[in-house]
Amino acid sequence: MAILHGSWLQNPSTAATDRGGDLFLWGETWRRVDEGDNDEATTIAPHPLAMTADELSAWLDELHQGDRLHWSLPKAAKRGRNTAKTAKTAKNPKTNDSPWQWRAIALPSHYDDHGRPIPLHSAADADNDTLVLHPWFVEGLCLNPTEAMQFLSALPLGTVATDNPFLGPDLRFWSHVARWAWDLLARCKFLPGLDRQLEGKAIAQWLPLLDSNRDRDRLNHFARQMPLACRTYQGHRPDSVLAVDFPQDPRPLLRHCLQQILDRQIRQGSDPATLPPLAAPVGEWLHALCDSAPTVAAEPDAIQQLERVLETWTAPVKHHLGTEQEFRACFTLEPPTPPAKTWQLKYGLQAADEPEWTVDASAIWDRPVEQLIEDGRAIVHPQETLLAGLGLACRLYPHLEPSLDGPRPEFCSLSAIEAYQFIKSVAWRLQENGLGVILPPNLSHENGWASRLGLAVRAEKPKTKMGSLGLQSLLNFKWELTIGGQRVSKAEFEKLVALDSPLVEINGEWVELRDRDIRAAQTFFKARKDKLSLSLEDALRLSTGDTQTIEQLPVVNFESSGQLEELLNTLTDNRTLEEIDAPDNFKGQLRPYQARGVGWLRFLQQWGLGACLADDMGLGKTIETIAFLQYLKQEGELEHPVLLVCPTSVLGNWEREVKRFAPDLSTYVHHGDKRPKGKNLAKTVKNCDIVITSYPLVYRDEKDLKAIAWQGVILDEAQNIKNPDAKQSKAVREIAEASTQPFRVGLTGTPVENRLQELWSIMDFLNPGYLGAKAFFQRRFAIPIEKYGDTDSLQTLRSLVRPFILRRLKTDKEIIQDLPEKQEMPVFCGLSTQQAKLYQKIVDESLAEIEASDGIQRRGIILALLVKLKQVCNHPVLIDGKGKKGKAKNNKSQEIVEELGQSSGKLKRLEEMVDEVLSEGDRALIFTQFAEWGKLLQPYLQAKFNREILFLYGSTRKQQREEMVDRFQHDPQGPPIMILSLKAGGVGLNLTRANHVFHFDRWWNPAVENQATDRVFRIGQKRNVQVHKFVCSGTLEEKIHDLIESKKALAEQVVGAGEQWLTELDTDGLRNLLVLDRNAVMEEEEG
Repeated sequence: MAILHGSWLQNPSTAATDRGGDLFLWGETWRRVDEGDNDEATTIAPHPLAMTADELSAWLDELHQGDRLHWSLPKAAKRGRNTAKTAKTAKNPKTNDSPWQWRAIALPSHYDDHGRPIPLHSAADADNDTLVLHPWFVEGLCLNPTEAMQFLSALPLGTVATDNPFLGPDLRFWSHVARWAWDLLARCKFLPGLDRQLEGKAIAQWLPLLDSNRDRDRLNHFARQMPLACRTYQGHRPDSVLAVDFPQDPRPLLRHCLQQILDRQIRQGSDPATLPPLAAPVGEWLHALCDSAPTVAAEPDAIQQLERVLETWTAPVKHHLGTEQEFRACFTLEPPTPPAKTWQLKYGLQAADEPEWTVDASAIWDRPVEQLIEDGRAIVHPQETLLAGLGLACRLYPHLEPSLDGPRPEFCSLSAIEAYQFIKSVAWRLQENGLGVILPPNLSHENGWASRLGLAVRAEKPKTKMGSLGLQSLLNFKWELTIGGQRVSKAEFEKLVALDSPLVEINGEWVELRDRDIRAAQTFFKARKDKLSLSLEDALRLSTGDTQTIEQLPVVNFESSGQLEELLNTLTDNRTLEEIDAPDNFKGQLRPYQARGVGWLRFLQQWGLGACLADDMGLGKTIETIAFLQYLKQEGELEHPVLLVCPTSVLGNWEREVKRFAPDLSTYVHHGDKRPKGKNLAKTVKNCDIVITSYPLVYRDEKDLKAIAWQGVILDEAQNIKNPDAKQSKAVREIAEASTQPFRVGLTGTPVENRLQELWSIMDFLNPGYLGAKAFFQRRFAIPIEKYGDTDSLQTLRSLVRPFILRRLKTDKEIIQDLPEKQEMPVFCGLSTQQAKLYQKIVDESLAEIEASDGIQRRGIILALLVKLKQVCNHPVLIDGKGKKGKAKNNKSQEIVEELGQSSGKLKRLEEMVDEVLSEGDRALIFTQFAEWGKLLQPYLQAKFNREILFLYGSTRKQQREEMVDRFQHDPQGPPIMILSLKAGGVGLNLTRANHVFHFDRWWNPAVENQATDRVFRIGQKRNVQVHKFVCSGTLEEKIHDLIESKKALAEQVVGAGEQWLTELDTDGLRNLLVLDRNAVMEEEEG
């Protein structure tokens, strides 16, 4: 995968015939840097990882056609089909008019053992102590300001960088700057200007007006956040000069970008033909402002006169057009001191970078100096700065005018009504024009609802059993009226209302009394207490900082007590949960983090709240869930069966794991064409603890399952209900709703917080209604976060869902110390109906042949049979049709998926597990002993995940083999999955970047399998390795696996020669090994 980089560059010439600046785009890929590259250590060399112009052009077209980039190359930038091979010879920047140019940029680099500079890939991790800035030439595409705005506006905004990994952080930065430019255009924050150039030309231009405090803060924020790569482009110099300029100052670069973009956008929306005829040079200047040619055609004397007029006109805001203002005029509103009733608006200066730092006007008038030193800071021309600010403020707020008649204006007086008007309609206008305003704390908008008239609520849990609560359960609560943080009685409130003033004083604090809040409070007092309600959901929202109202009055203060306080403190991470160790009769040990997970599940179940256990793959979600259910049985609380819904591919896994760890839990697997229905089903599950079924069956058997009283509903791989409108998603909701308050648990290994539709669907199952209706969720969270990158909405959403999601990562410090360096785990998969029929047919035909044969012929038939059965367990396409194999290989992606998708239990499970691997940012090797299967699996996984998949097998040429291994090991954005044939990839390779190993089919020789696993688990491996060994349930694979596990100490001796030992079995023994268990066949899934 490649990374698209780009930055705004200021061209050295700003003449009318030249572009003042461009957005320069270049692409970074990964390739092996061979010895001999970058030999010339005394000159600037081409970046060895940079794309050529043709490569970049082709890639941008590919992104556009793949709907990942809603922007297409300008016609002038289209390239030919042939990839250029001149990247390492053309070292000088081009000076022609082509949009494809060379630029020098200094990037973090390191030196190899031979002293050669090597650039660090931008997605790679490295030790900063070993890096230096080194200049490199890159070839890229220059976009003029109009094209740049179109391109940057088309880039997807996301709060998570992994959403669009092809975008470099530099381009992400400029895409946000472009959104700011649109905002300035919409608010008309620009002024016309005139630029006199050295050669005598006069250029009409539009300038950004960053006069509001908001825009100044944005400028400072962007300047701080600008990536270093945006500031290290080098000026034009001969490539023989190996030097690095100091990084550019970000503020001038930002201003230049905004000026160029705004200027071009305003011209595009203007028509000089609509201008009225005006005398020279004003008419020519206005025409040049609206025309694509910015040169003002007028005499030099007239231009000079126009320039003087414009300087006078823009003088009040001149400091907002270029140089940064260090101090600004400030207006401090001070309430009256009893018995006085008059407010004062005091004047002074305020530090732009430290709003708390101020100096009064009286101190400025007392010391008429050119430079005022105050508290260690120097103010140049303080009186002039204050007078300029007062003049600007007077135009915005004429009420100040009388106070400016004297020689030392220090304040103006306001009545209570005038002070209120200043707060509501004047203060923000002053701030929008770059002036400072300081309001009393309770009258400042920064306090939000906290200063309003509202309710202080103290809630507690009603006296009921803990488990009978739920999100909609009502709480006991007491309320008091509060305003500005002060508690008031009904009588005190009525006295304040009688004052008939929008600003009132209470206990020395001034607060705003809004008409609508007064009406809401009066209505509230009239309401009967039994009509007022506060639910546990409301309390949880309030405790996470969300805003709530009761009878239209905001809850401005919330407190809890007793068990409710314990619940809220625990849910909001203010207290550590108690661990629950392995319960009685649990056949296993729980690691400390697993014991905490069981405690967390128990805690939420006690309170009737849904839980989403979202630990990384391999951390033991299954074991934690089984331990939790065993704990309920130990406590005598498992009175009704628990419904566990999982993908068809893991039905056998769950059944095995329950029997292994909690044999006391009676389990029934609801599956197969002979499964009971209606009353027979109810009778079957009556005395069961756990009923395991699949997602397809909850829809088909919804009516029967709804008729049963479930104590709990657990969804494994809960992302299967990510589409809330799918039949199986609706079915699990209906089944849960039909029972009386069952506990609900969702298990998933994917980071659901990054997939908003999936998050809403899972949370709506676990805690119905908590995130609102789907349409509300889309409007409130999904669109702002996914489309506009709204981090505030993302933070609010995370605060709301955090109490119900427990996600631990393998990389967490407290987790990694509990994990073994290598975990080996079998993955049991069912057979599809097609696989089962083919398997049985081959067994029946082959046993007849074996019965009639002996000696070497018999051994040969048995070995051939074993190979066929392994192939069937992989996928029936390997046996029943060469045409299908060819079709799957040669047809389009969707046809490959349709061809292979529903016919193999192993493939279905591999797909689910690879999805988790990719979502966690991990890497994996997939071993198979059949090269033909690898050839089918590679395009299938590529089509399914839209990611490149590597495949290394016996026919892979040496050079390709080395390139594959190199990319997998070293390319920061290289393919995360590699398929290997067991013979070709089982020895001689170092692939320690992977931390998952899948043995898709089994060699039944532990030494061979361990040798393959050691491609990952060897010296250099820094992470825990998980080894997944796939086994088809009910087949010879399961029986041989059980045999090996039962004799593990002797296993290598018993099966050390591969499958040769199987040929020694008599026909009855072979039949017992090969016979198919029909219960392991998967139910066919429907779309």
